[in-house]
Amino acid sequence: MRTAKIARKTNETAIEVSVDLDGTGTRAMATGIGFFDHMLDQLARHSLIDMVVKADGDLHIDFHHTVEDVGIALGQAIQKALGDKKGIRRYASSDLAMDGTLTRVALDVSGRPFLVWKVAFSAPKVGEMDTELFREFFQAFAINAGITLHVENAYFDNNHHLAETCFKAVARTLRDALEIDPRTANTIPSTKGTL
Repeated sequence: MRTAKIARKTNETAIEVSVDLDGTGTRAMATGIGFFDHMLDQLARHSLIDMVVKADGDLHIDFHHTVEDVGIALGQAIQKALGDKKGIRRYASSDLAMDGTLTRVALDVSGRPFLVWKVAFSAPKVGEMDTELFREFFQAFAINAGITLHVENAYFDNNHHLAETCFKAVARTLRDALEIDPRTANTIPSTKGTL
């Protein structure tokens, strides 16, 4: 069973995350940030990862700690659920279009965390959420999941679509990369023998 639960408590946030990598995209999000919940919903739905995220953060200050700490906990849960990574496809990429917006994502479940973020929003907020926090989320997620993640927007028609294509493209790419390849189900996809 490729499942995991993570509980993370600091002076700034209390986060609980559970994932099932072989799910159907069942989800329940409660971070206190409406637009962030919407994006996490898209992440679960399009990756087919069953996901529950509960966050109680210091939103009276701003959204930064909550968004970053959810990224940390979700990344840790994905890494824990992957175990030895035996049988995964490991590499994946996708181009995702939404109306006048196109975003590209490539990732490697390498154990070598890295983020390339080539996304420039033209507004400081989407809903009540600061657009600079999307990078913070994906940075925390990539580092703690142990993945190399490249996100690049080619062009966009509005900031809502830009954010949504980032989350949906990451989701679709995760779905492909984390899927078990039946031809290599008992093999770790690395010449090193470990990831």
